[in-house]
Amino acid sequence: MTNWQQGELIELEITDLNDDGDGVGRAFNRVVFVPDTVPGDIVEARLVFVKPKFGHAILKKILKSSIHRVRPSCIVANKCGGCSWQHIDYQYQLEAKRNQVVQALERIGGFVAPHVDEVLHSTALGYRNKATYPVGISATGNFVAGYYQKNSHQVVNINQCPVQDERLNPLLHKVKLDIQSNGWQPYNEKLHTGLIRHISLRIGRRTGEVLITLVISQWNIPGIEAVAQEWLDSTPPLVGVMLNLNGERTNAIFGRESRLVAGRNFLLEKFTELEFQVRPDTFFQVYTETAEALVQQIKMELGLKGEETLLDAYCGIGTLTLPLAKHVGQAIGIEVQPEAIEQARTNAQHNGIDNVKFYAGTVEKLILSIDVKPDIVVLDPPRKGCDKSVIQALLDLKPKRIVYVSCKVATLARDLKILCQDGVYTLMRVTPADFFPQTAHVEAAAYLVLSQLDIGS
Repeated sequence: MTNWQQGELIELEITDLNDDGDGVGRAFNRVVFVPDTVPGDIVEARLVFVKPKFGHAILKKILKSSIHRVRPSCIVANKCGGCSWQHIDYQYQLEAKRNQVVQALERIGGFVAPHVDEVLHSTALGYRNKATYPVGISATGNFVAGYYQKNSHQVVNINQCPVQDERLNPLLHKVKLDIQSNGWQPYNEKLHTGLIRHISLRIGRRTGEVLITLVISQWNIPGIEAVAQEWLDSTPPLVGVMLNLNGERTNAIFGRESRLVAGRNFLLEKFTELEFQVRPDTFFQVYTETAEALVQQIKMELGLKGEETLLDAYCGIGTLTLPLAKHVGQAIGIEVQPEAIEQARTNAQHNGIDNVKFYAGTVEKLILSIDVKPDIVVLDPPRKGCDKSVIQALLDLKPKRIVYVSCKVATLARDLKILCQDGVYTLMRVTPADFFPQTAHVEAAAYLVLSQLDIGS
């Protein structure tokens, strides 16, 4: 091949992985991104998108397999968009994720040889405590539920999933059969017709309690009460059946309103020696054990003495706030969603924790208005990172310690660069955490200390 044209076949060696999990190689002095490949693979790929300096290709043939390539645990791994790395051995996944954090800190944050720990992890399969499946109709007219095929909205039908808690598999199969037998039609996003949009299953990893939620396009589902009661009676771990209304033309899964059909609207989960009430739409990390390990590490890193004032921004239902509150003098949580604050207060009361206050509102508005100067600030913002006003507020408040937990290392590196500029804060270490094995996603906790100069000023 002498031309750089869409549709042409190229041969290349994969030498790296990008942040999206695609293999990276070079052809004709240009970077080429190839999904479903592993560093060490030599492949034949077809160019599907070309620019002067880079291109995207699809894998056509593996000419030589990498030593890091393994057989996927799932029979539909090559079709399903739920996992992108089942073809990569797990130890190499962890190395790649740590490298992703190092490169973001160096390239975006400007840090030289940052201290990055090994990745916190547990098992590579059977870890998800929550699974939400879109639904549809197969070519043969059967009700199907699974994950979308890669780069499409075509549902890949599954009856079990190797990354979800295995206790959910029989329930998924039963719910699918009962939906079909009752004639409840799946939602058609093009025609905006049908009833059932998603099946959501949630389990307490420690308690075994399960919630079923059907995301629906309208409230009227004939016979749902009897079916929900039968599910409760026949499946002892099941504690509640919920409906969530989403009648909008949107890709968002959950709507604003939920109703209880049978049982209760929450499951109980034990987390860091506390007991939490978790609802269908509650944000709760999908990997309970790794999230718990990260909380334990944060406690150890902070070396809490029981006298500190701690502020947890973006606190959710208190999964970080409450375990830390037991080891400080006073804790404060801020969360924009009033429903999450309601749950946080309930969880504090349920666990007998009375040294914590929760406030509903944006961090941008509340961080400087609360009449408390925190010694420690914990941040766990959404993927976009912290608003500039929040970073400036931290530079004004100058807490002695900052723990920044991030679900996107690029925005973490960006924000750490600002906090550490002019030597105001020192980045002590960063700990990656694998909350999503078999995918390219990595989270990280960064630990910052106020410099001695600013402590004395």
